[in-house]
Formats: sequence, structure tokens, C-alpha cells
Amino acid sequence: MKHLWNAALAGLLLAGAVLARPSHAQGPSPTAAHMQWWRDARFGMFIHWGPVSLKGTEISISRSPNPYGPNEGGIPAAEYDNLYKQFNPTKFDPKAIVALAKAAGMKYIVFTAKHHDGFAEWDSKLTDYKITSPLSPYQKDIVKQLADATRAAGLHWCVYYSQPDLHHPDYDVNQPAYDKYFHAQVHELLTNYGKVDLIWFDGLGASADYWDAQNLFKEMRATNPNLIINDRCGLPGDYNSPEQRVGAYDDQHPWETCMTIGDQWAYKPDDSYKSATRCIQTLAKCAGGDGNLLLNIGPQPDGQVDPTQADRLRAIAAWMKTRGVSITGTRGGPYKPTSSYVSTRKGNTVYVHVLGWTGDSVTLPVMPKAITGSRVLGGGSVQVRQTPEGVTITVPTGNHDASDTVIALQLNGSAMDLAPIAATISGPPATLAATNVYHQIPTYDAAMAYDGDDGTRWATDDGVKQAAITAEFAKPAVIQGVSIHEAIEKRVQKFELQYQAPGGSDWITLAAGTQIGEHYTASFTPVQAKSFRLNILDSTEGPTISEISFMTAK
Repeated sequence: MKHLWNAALAGLLLAGAVLARPSHAQGPSPTAAHMQWWRDARFGMFIHWGPVSLKGTEISISRSPNPYGPNEGGIPAAEYDNLYKQFNPTKFDPKAIVALAKAAGMKYIVFTAKHHDGFAEWDSKLTDYKITSPLSPYQKDIVKQLADATRAAGLHWCVYYSQPDLHHPDYDVNQPAYDKYFHAQVHELLTNYGKVDLIWFDGLGASADYWDAQNLFKEMRATNPNLIINDRCGLPGDYNSPEQRVGAYDDQHPWETCMTIGDQWAYKPDDSYKSATRCIQTLAKCAGGDGNLLLNIGPQPDGQVDPTQADRLRAIAAWMKTRGVSITGTRGGPYKPTSSYVSTRKGNTVYVHVLGWTGDSVTLPVMPKAITGSRVLGGGSVQVRQTPEGVTITVPTGNHDASDTVIALQLNGSAMDLAPIAATISGPPATLAATNVYHQIPTYDAAMAYDGDDGTRWATDDGVKQAAITAEFAKPAVIQGVSIHEAIEKRVQKFELQYQAPGGSDWITLAAGTQIGEHYTASFTPVQAKSFRLNILDSTEGPTISEISFMTAK
């Protein structure tokens, strides 16, 4: 399992916008030439697969003992390391998998050639622990099959390689000897299978010296000067790789979120899968934050893609068919992401992705350039009203897409030189409080529900049935709607949305409900508030909220 990084809390912005970095005089930074295809791609497929799929447990970390964290249902190492003798994926069809990726708008494929368990999915000459071993019933080079199919479809072939290797006797014992071994395996992958466009390391936070990374990078660049390298080998690499969370808005440094369709990286029978809507919105949020999405699948033991995973990819494909232009080849912004909308841009066009409506309108901050035209991607009518106070977009409810309604705004000049535009409640950060925080751990406190990052959350202790989270504004704000994301859906069974008026102490109820779920929105007559409270009256288990944001009125 890849290392899970804890995001440091840098501050807070209400209205769901990511905390602003120092403002830019211009728009997004230029892209290095060797990175251009990757940045334009915006969307790729991650594939975690190996003999462990026979067990349906997590790849590598379900091998016991496991030094990297909990491994519930752990498989004894002697059993795990011999699973390859039963692994015979006779229904593996690389062309079919690549076709699913291509139809979904994915432009590159990253395959786990070797994970932490040390099993080689190619015909490595350096180990017998491999798919082509005489002891394997399959004995076919999976890397070669998938690489050939990927290139034949016009997609970019990329390799995941784990430096940690729980199977190799020299790993973490005679590290210099092991480094030579793994450098040689990387060389095999980069030279024996045609051009590799990107290598995805997974060093679990170890240092560059530990992996002899300086020499490794020189060797790789000598083989392929245009090779893209991620940031998990102790050196900065070409881009950052947040895991299982959408990265914060950053148009100055390339980044890519890697995320599972279900709960597990490897195949898991009856996994809890993300909805098609959540997958599409995650893609939009990544592109809107000026990053990429690497969405993972885990094929079944026979080599086929799980039907639910395939359905999710087909749903994305259907959405991308008419809206892919708002993802592929774009940069994030200028409007910074909120829980209700994100934006992308290309040339003179800004694409507004509305993820949650309050009625049939959404209001954006001031656009510095004139809007000369507009249209709804996929069809439908739209009215746009631009004033010195902001931009209001109105689309009839019947024309709303269930996942992401995209409105293209044509400007009277380039959108690419616009600095990021944040939707904020004016004034310094608000004061936040919660009646309960999970084990009093700061990374689960109230601020996590207002940091613009769906990957963080306010969480409460196990068994908590009632709780409240309160935001006190630095200055009274006029709000007319709220958007809430429940991190673990369907726990909340009864709740109230309340506010305090300036000078008052009573809590006035704006709305009430029985379930919050993945994306709850409520609109109401604008009110002037000094404080806002989500008051949870009943929950099946400790409630946990990933994001709360407000719609403000001018």
C-alpha cells in the first residue's frame, strides 16, 4: 500500500475555496516541454493487480507480517508468496482494458509492474519470483501485453515500480546490494518494453540516499531524457502525488491525485464502490485544481475488469463524450474550487463545472474580462448575467446534469492570463469549534470541514450520536445557501442548519433534514449571520463531515 500523507493545515477559507497561496500576477505557470502531454491528458488509469487478487485482500499489506501498517485478515508470508503458483488469469484481455480507459477519456495507463510484495509482472532476468516463472500456470509477460496494447491504442505507457520489496532478502538488510538489484529491474522495464513515458515510484517516504536515487535518476535520464518521474523516490521529481484525496489548487506546480474506485487498490469482492457521480466530480475537481486524476481499477483473478468498475468507467465515458473538452487540454481556474463549482480554462474559454445547485442559479465572483457568449455542454439553455458584483449563471433544472453541469463562458480575451479568483467571505479566517473531535486529534478537528479538501474531515468519537460544528464569521456575512459533504455517508439521520444574527444569541433554524449523504445542498432567503451551526441530532455512528461551504449574497 502506498504511503498516506497527512495534509498540514495551512489555514481556512469559508465558501469551500482552497486556501489561497500567494497571489499570482499572471495565470498558470508554463509547462516543461517533456511534461506537456501529461498535463494535457488530465486523466489516467491506475491498475493494481497480481496474485493477491485470488484472496481479494489488499496488495502487499495483507502479507503478514507487514511493516507498513495494519493488515486485517493478513495472509502468512509463506502462503502469500506462493499465490503466484495458482494465479492463472486466462481471461486477461489487455486490449479490452485499454479500450475501457480510452473510451473514458483516459490518456495514459500506469501499471503495477512490481508492488511492495516484490512480485514481478514481467519476464525479469533478475528474479524467479515472476509471472513467467516455470512454477506459474500463466507464464505470460503481463507488462509486455499491456504495454503493447496501450501504445497500439495511442495512449501513453507508464510503469509503477515499488522500491520496497518484502520478498527480496537484501531489502532493508544489505541495502546497497538491494539498490543495485532494483536499479537493474528499473532498467529492464525502461529498455525491454519500448518507450516508457512515465515511471511512478512508491518509496514510502524513504530518503534519496536510501534508494541511491541520484544515480538512479542519472541512469534513467540517460536512457530516456523525456521520462516523467513522480515525487516518491526521495527527490522532488516532476510532479506531486497526493493519495486518496483531491489536491489543493496549485497552478504553479504539477500534481496528480491517485484514487481508488472502491475502498481497496487491489480487487476486492463486493467492494464499496464510489458512485459514477463521485468519480466524475473527482475528475472535475482535480482538473479545476490544475491537477490530474489517476483513477485505479483492480482486475479480478481471471483478468477481467469487475463489472461495477467497468460500469463506472462507461458512465465517465458517457459524460466525457460531450464534456471532455472541458477536461482534456485545459488548465485549472481561474475560479478556485468550491464545494459547489470548479472551473477550467483554455484559450478564451472558461468552463464552469457546477457540482451542486441551489435552485437553478449559481453566483460566481467578479470576472475581470467581459463574457461575450455562453453555452451548456451537452445541450440546454443558459442565461448569464455579468455585473460589477459578480456573475450569475442560470440553467433550467431540467438541463442540469446529475453529476456535473458544464457551462462554457467565452471571454473577450485570453483566460490564461487571469490570476486565481477565490470565492470567500470577506475578512480574516473565522473561528471554528466542534462539540466532539475524534480522540482530540487535530487532523480531525472542525477546521478540516472548511479547508476546501474533500480528503480531510471533521470526525467524532465512536458511538457519538449527537454533535455540532460551529463557524463564527470574523464579520457578519450574508448567506443564502450551504453545501455539505458527509465523509461516511448515511450516518447522519437528523440535523438542523442554524444561524445567529448579529447581536443575537438565539440559534435560528434555516433548514432541517434526515440525511446529508455525499452531496447535500440547501438554499434559503438570504440572511445576515454572525455564526453558522450544523447541529446533528441523531446519527447511527460518530458523524464525520468532509466539507461545508456557503453560498453568499452580495
